Amino acid sequence: MTSEEDFAQHPADTEWHRWAPIGQTLDTSRVPGSGPVPSISAFELLPIEPMLVPEKPRHGETDAAECGHCKPSKRVIWQDDEWQVRSGFEGGVGLPFVGSISPSRHVKLEDAPIEVLAGLGPVLQRVSEATKAIPAVARCHFSRWNDGSAHLHLWVYARPAGMMQGRGAILPYWEQSMPAMPEELMNEYIDIVAQSLAAGGGEAFPNR
Repeated sequence: MTSEEDFAQHPADTEWHRWAPIGQTLDTSRVPGSGPVPSISAFELLPIEPMLVPEKPRHGETDAAECGHCKPSKRVIWQDDEWQVRSGFEGGVGLPFVGSISPSRHVKLEDAPIEVLAGLGPVLQRVSEATKAIPAVARCHFSRWNDGSAHLHLWVYARPAGMMQGRGAILPYWEQSMPAMPEELMNEYIDIVAQSLAAGGGEAFPNR
């Protein structure tokens, strides 16, 4: 039998938590379609716009040579023969870690060969564990939006320890509202993820 004393809470204390703007109201103007809203609680849905078809092709849909996931990138922090993880995006991030996972082959979820699909589960497991190796992280969230690129990819979001407001689908909106953490701290956390992944195989490129 457990008691309330077993769940006695205290403020999380890591380098990221000491940096985080806890107690401040964030500027949500970077969130698409939000406008200069002073509080995340003030979001309003925009009117539904006309739905026009045919839709414009996504990146890499008509020409694989235009696919950003297929091009070499200094954002790749780890890769093996089939998969790559990218992070360290321009402009910085506010969460302890934000990254993307994609296969090296130019495939969509709908046409990916079985060997690629079979490898996705182990990669998600490894990325989740590598992300949670960051001291500030409690959970690792994955999202697949499928609108920007015709190349199978998933987004990785690290939910900070103790941030109950970040549970579930709202976490990417918090990320867009957070100021960018110091570059040195971001690189330190990227290095943790890259080295943790490489410990299970593949090659890390934490400082590319």
